[in-house]
Amino acid sequence: MNDLIRNSETTNRLLARYGVKFGIYQNGVFKEQLFPFDPIPRIIGKDEFSYLEKGLRQRVDALNCFLCDIYGKKQIVRDKVIPEEFIFSAKGFLAPCDGVTPPKKIYSHISGIDLVQAKDNHWYVLEDNLRVPSGASYPMIARELQRRSAPDAFTDSGVIDNRNYADLLKEVMDHVNTGGINVILSPGRYNAAFFEHSYLAEKTGAVLTTGKEIVCEKDNLYYIDYNGKKQRVGAVYRRISDEYLDPMTFYEESVIGIPHIFEAYRKGNVALLNAPGNGIADDKGIYYFVPEMIRYYLGEDAVLRNAPTYLPFYEKDMTYVLDHFDHLVIKDVAEAGGYGVVFGSALSAEKKAEFISLLQKEPRRFIAQEVIDFYDLDILDENGVKVPRKADLRAFVLTGSSTKVWASGLTRFSRNPDSFIVNSSQGGGFKDTWVLSR
Repeated sequence: MNDLIRNSETTNRLLARYGVKFGIYQNGVFKEQLFPFDPIPRIIGKDEFSYLEKGLRQRVDALNCFLCDIYGKKQIVRDKVIPEEFIFSAKGFLAPCDGVTPPKKIYSHISGIDLVQAKDNHWYVLEDNLRVPSGASYPMIARELQRRSAPDAFTDSGVIDNRNYADLLKEVMDHVNTGGINVILSPGRYNAAFFEHSYLAEKTGAVLTTGKEIVCEKDNLYYIDYNGKKQRVGAVYRRISDEYLDPMTFYEESVIGIPHIFEAYRKGNVALLNAPGNGIADDKGIYYFVPEMIRYYLGEDAVLRNAPTYLPFYEKDMTYVLDHFDHLVIKDVAEAGGYGVVFGSALSAEKKAEFISLLQKEPRRFIAQEVIDFYDLDILDENGVKVPRKADLRAFVLTGSSTKVWASGLTRFSRNPDSFIVNSSQGGGFKDTWVLSR
């Protein structure tokens, strides 16, 4: 461990050299910044990871069942487990996807599940990310660089090797591939996670493209290489949001999508990872229903807990939220990346009155949660001194022929001592996550 700390400056310098950055748009301007890495890893014991693994597989399997149902028979709505209004009013529910079944009936191939460990030692799921979850590449390359400077730190500690993520991802792509090559579709150089797109393409052997080399002909997708050779595409790991994916089906002014790709997908001629329309499953309002979803589809009690959550949509919950507003965190269901999060205790009397008025006017738009006092992890500050900071864990769950949990993950931490928000878009940093084999 001491070797890792001693070499932390070198590791961050190499990360910068390799372009391990995170870009964000602020006030319409693209700003690229380093994603700060802290050398002190989060350590998860073998038994603890087995527990997490069981709960994560269960949760993702249920969410895949939900997506298959909601774009199919909608039995969960008919049985009144989830109110109809929560489905069809959701921004993430895409009408063009209704009745469309993806190859092998898999919707969420790569799921990013955000968890925190509370000071009572229980793990809580904060969010499900089933659209285009990012972040796996960061602990992969960080450990690759750390392994060069301190190889014994990993072998002596019994840390499970995390280099298999690319193999897991390739297995998933190959499993759903409809015949042809695998490609990773990126919006391009100025996307926030472009480093990840290029890194995963290299590690999986997939072709990295911005879509300029992709054409759709007779409901099939083709990649045209630099020699003009045309190769059929069987699976697309797309890092483009649903609305920009196909200007013929979704946002017609999109210049980063591929015309008619959705038609090829609808006819079963190409697999899209993840499937369009997954946003309905990671809507924060739907999150409230996941434990019941697990019971409904799998006949099991949820292994992992949701954070205690209230839906102002329900009169009883609205009353609770208004009575306990100062002790809750309120989240806009359509926002992500740490945006749209309001701590009731941080609002002035005037702002509180304004927000409550909005909440009462648009109750479906928000959820409220108890503030979980989750663990601080030690990080090194700018002076190399250990200081505690809030940290979460994004676990990656991959679904192909079976559902597997990657024995690693992205641990994000806040660099602000007074903040619970750890997202990279909010200035946070990241750590490696060690899962022990013994």
